[in-house]
Amino acid sequence: MPQSQPSPTRIQVRVPAKINPFLAVRGVREDGYHELSTVFQTVALSDTLTMSVMAAEGRMYHPTSGGRVAVHFSHDGGAGVPAGDDNLVVRAATLLADRIGLRLQADAPIRTLLALEKRIPVAGGMAGGSADAAAALLGLNELWGGDLSRRALLELAADLGADVPFCLVGGTALATGTGSATAGVLCRGSFHWVACTADEELATPAVYAAWDDHCEPGEQTADDVLAAVAAGDPERLGPALHNDLQPAAEVLMPRLRADRRALLDAGALGAVVSGSGPTLLALAADQAEAHRIAGRVAGRFADVLITRSPAGGPVLSAG
Repeated sequence: MPQSQPSPTRIQVRVPAKINPFLAVRGVREDGYHELSTVFQTVALSDTLTMSVMAAEGRMYHPTSGGRVAVHFSHDGGAGVPAGDDNLVVRAATLLADRIGLRLQADAPIRTLLALEKRIPVAGGMAGGSADAAAALLGLNELWGGDLSRRALLELAADLGADVPFCLVGGTALATGTGSATAGVLCRGSFHWVACTADEELATPAVYAAWDDHCEPGEQTADDVLAAVAAGDPERLGPALHNDLQPAAEVLMPRLRADRRALLDAGALGAVVSGSGPTLLALAADQAEAHRIAGRVAGRFADVLITRSPAGGPVLSAG
């Protein structure tokens, strides 16, 4: 049960997207998940989750007043954002409430309002849903007076999805297993990217299923990417970009091959499918070159976003 000390009535968390400069699939584990070796980085494309508490007239605002709370979730992300219990924000709220002893009831007098501003591409391979879940865990732990440690939050995050623990921390990391076991790695300087979104979406399970049907485990390691990131050298990083899920994504969306070639022809040092796709990432030599590449390919994609990495972790503010 949360403690009764005063807690804020409004929390806002800005949480960045992630990219995979390197992703290798080693095969399928006995538990049915895929064994991965991947490098994560956060990029300066962020969603913002605002969480506030409202109470019926004459009642205390804090959830400890009766131990019951209603959760109301809204977003501006369009039809592509899952609704209700299918949304990772709602699932994170439910998991956290259970962990700290709150009961979620639709008719509870204490209401928690969750308002999500989407800027990370939906179903685009940049962990937007996982980032939002991380924002919910961090913000609601503060708003509800949960007082859980970062370690406890990471354990909850792993129950929500493989990318969620990294999204709680951010920066640059090497991940293994299903992707939830991470270790921070050195990164010098910044890298400049052009993120190109598609009109269509790719569901992560469908991409992994296509990998099962059409691909084999590879032996490529993350060494070249890690060395380039540590050196802060985009010229070295470009040709080292690698994603074993890229061929699977191209099976489902063949135009990705030509789109990736167009980014290379436009001057990118390297181009790769982001995560399970279909967003494509083009690495530029510097910020000015990123703008030039974006201008050359703008009409080819649903949206073209200029960003940089790494971007740190979630930023929480109260009031």
